[in-house]
Amino acid sequence: MTDETIEIEGDAPAEALPLQATALIADEARRAPDKPGVYRMYGEDGDCLYVGKAKSLKKRIVQYAQGRFHTQRIGLMVSLTRSMELVVTTTETEALILEAGYIKRLKPRFNVLLKDDKSFAELMIRRDHRAPQVRKHRGAHTVPGDYFGPFASTWAVNHTLNTLQKAFLLRSCSDSVYETRTRPCMLHQIKRCSAPCTGLISLEDYGELVTEAEQFLRGKSRAVIARLSGEMQAASDEMEFEQAARLRDRIRALTAISMEHSVSAENVGEADVFALHAEGGQACVQVFFYRAGQNWGGRAYFPRVDRSDSDPVILGAFLGQFYEDKPVPRQILTNVRPHEFELLQEAFTLKAGRKVEILQPRRGDKQTVLDHALTNAREALGRKLAENSAQSKILDEVCEAFGLDARPERIEVYDNAHIQGTNPVGGMVVAGPEGFRKNQYRKFNIRGDDLTPGDDYGMMREVMRRRFGKMVKDEEAGEVVERPDLLLIDGGAGQLAEVLAVLADLGLDDITAVGVAKGPDRDAGKEHFFMPGKPPFMLPLKSPALYYIQRLRDEAHRFANGAHAKRRSMDIKKNPLDEIEGVGPGRKKALLHAFGSAKGVSRAAVADLIKVPGVNQPLAERIHAFFHKS
Repeated sequence: MTDETIEIEGDAPAEALPLQATALIADEARRAPDKPGVYRMYGEDGDCLYVGKAKSLKKRIVQYAQGRFHTQRIGLMVSLTRSMELVVTTTETEALILEAGYIKRLKPRFNVLLKDDKSFAELMIRRDHRAPQVRKHRGAHTVPGDYFGPFASTWAVNHTLNTLQKAFLLRSCSDSVYETRTRPCMLHQIKRCSAPCTGLISLEDYGELVTEAEQFLRGKSRAVIARLSGEMQAASDEMEFEQAARLRDRIRALTAISMEHSVSAENVGEADVFALHAEGGQACVQVFFYRAGQNWGGRAYFPRVDRSDSDPVILGAFLGQFYEDKPVPRQILTNVRPHEFELLQEAFTLKAGRKVEILQPRRGDKQTVLDHALTNAREALGRKLAENSAQSKILDEVCEAFGLDARPERIEVYDNAHIQGTNPVGGMVVAGPEGFRKNQYRKFNIRGDDLTPGDDYGMMREVMRRRFGKMVKDEEAGEVVERPDLLLIDGGAGQLAEVLAVLADLGLDDITAVGVAKGPDRDAGKEHFFMPGKPPFMLPLKSPALYYIQRLRDEAHRFANGAHAKRRSMDIKKNPLDEIEGVGPGRKKALLHAFGSAKGVSRAAVADLIKVPGVNQPLAERIHAFFHKS
């Protein structure tokens, strides 16, 4: 792929008519190359309006200039365009891959957009150690090993991991723990590890367990269970009943997990299933992952679409963005033939390094699993439409309760957490018409040196300065920033006054802020609300708006407390050796290996410390002095 980038800018005024914008594009299209590539259209504020790809950039831009629009939406997009950027690629396939990356990163206003994306967990059997480890994994495949997945939920992968430990007794400990064990750990005592760390099983026998686990995850469960059944019968015949009982328990665990994941998909093999259902201007894509004939879970997605988008266009855009950062399976089953079907298939084959098929099955097990996914898509979209309708009514009530000019699109809720002033943390959660926006949550480790421990007002002041000070700087730098329509502050008049003072200093007086104070007995339903220029007030006990605000406040409280607990836990786990100048990770590891713990180091004499590799006389004296300050 080439790196050739062409910028096309116009000086059309903000009030330019669509005809003027089209003429601008036509004038600049003369310099566009007749080559494949990706084009980006930008508005007056520098925000990206649309990302597209073309076999010929020149021909595509000329089409825009000639007014060949399929919908009014595209006409509006062209009228708002003030500049363009082009990236030339070698082939249209490369352009398709590049387009998906740009869309996910820039989130253009006029594209079909995959929202709420996340990486999925996998199981990994590491192969860079003499006793391979099985563990949960997310992200790129940078560690040598065998990867199995994806699993659609954390529960699914944890459940499968636990079952594999019971069935195959593979270790899950880190390499450092493995190397330092002198006796079996608790997992061995509860029969979930064969303890290769202490030699209770030979590395050859442990390797056989690893091979069995790999075969099971690759779909050869029947062969594994049959072999174990034969071993169990042989142990029983030899009257080795304890061994037979252990084998029986392993067989039960494997049978249970096979039954849980099976959904009549023996002939599906390795495939991802996508079922699209669109209704009422919204769409749902239900995804299921099938590996080795087993259903490893699924998830419903609700991409941002326009009413004019056809089902093939929606699914084609969805697939391109979905696999932008995920491994592609051998088969992709869909209920709709995606737009640019052949190009997608070619791009996925290029990305995977092997043949990838996109199929629309009409019979058999594959049709069965696709029908199952489509049923789930219909039901999920029905629930989503009902929730959106109810959510809109609730937001209208919130708008009325707090005197907002319009329904809030972005609500930010703040809460602080600490224990007698220690490890203070501020939490911000974000909500909108589509519910909680967890990818925009933020925590603030309170670090003001001038704060008195337990000063809730000071903590809130610091959180507001950091949050909105950064927002103002980003706006001044020309970045597109989404401003909140409503701030909910956990606290009464005092906390609200601090928030309003910070907002005023930053010139953000137009943002509505409300203090939410718990009732006299901290009972839900007796909250008092504080707003500038108004006496404290309450909402009706059965008000949907009150219930909604309670949910927001509870979520902020949960998030802030979780962040505080994590910070406190990290503080507790701090090693005193980290505070000694000259003791880095290598020397720290050597000291811990030599003396077992920081407490053991503290008891060591200078003469003993010098014997540790990397520790000279001055450093040994410094370590000894650190632990004997008195």
